[in-house]
Amino acid sequence: MSADRPIKFSENDILYEDNHLIAVNKRAGELVQSDPDGEPGLEDRIKSFIKIRDSKPGEVFLGVAHRIDRPVSGVVLFAKTSKALVRLNEMLRDRKVRKIYWAVTEETPAETEGTLRHYMTRDGKTNKAHAFSSPRGDAKEAVLHYRLLGGSKNYRLLEIELITGRHHQIRCQLAKIGCPIKGDLKYGAARSNPGGGISLHSRSLSFIHPVRKEPVEITAPVPQDDALWKYFEDSQH
Repeated sequence: MSADRPIKFSENDILYEDNHLIAVNKRAGELVQSDPDGEPGLEDRIKSFIKIRDSKPGEVFLGVAHRIDRPVSGVVLFAKTSKALVRLNEMLRDRKVRKIYWAVTEETPAETEGTLRHYMTRDGKTNKAHAFSSPRGDAKEAVLHYRLLGGSKNYRLLEIELITGRHHQIRCQLAKIGCPIKGDLKYGAARSNPGGGISLHSRSLSFIHPVRKEPVEITAPVPQDDALWKYFEDSQH
């Protein structure tokens, strides 16, 4: 994201909020957490927003429960209390949070729906993941379910349920089956997207509230300034 187009968090980005949780619709290109170079992330912007809005005198507690890659858009979940954070982390570890993504690809998978199971490694130097068909060394198992939701003249919309949470998992596994995500040059896309994001969107999170024990489902609208995303979202209604 270019320096002349600073990312502004606003109240309109909030998808869900109560005393324990806040979920927001992240823009592609935005960091979830501040990086070591000092670039502020969404976490800091939300803290500042809450501090001003609620006139909080001290430090605002905010814990990152669910995060997504910088070029990805969609729902990100934060905890506003330490109790909620501990319980959310346990739920995520125990796979009790249902995570649904939408991905736009140029190619169509061989099967209209299925389960992808690979063994993934991560190269820290290139910040790239690699997927293998069989176990090897310290590779970690990566599992997702996908189904084809629709298509346009040049692109396809896939819905993905993420079962495990590996580094760049969806990006890497879809590339492995010949369906790199639109705009994802790192994993084989033909060209970049305007603004540098990729066409992967964290669509929804579903879980039992960690404190109130009620079902919660949070859905993030797709980027409204992207005509292709809008077309696909409208086609699902």
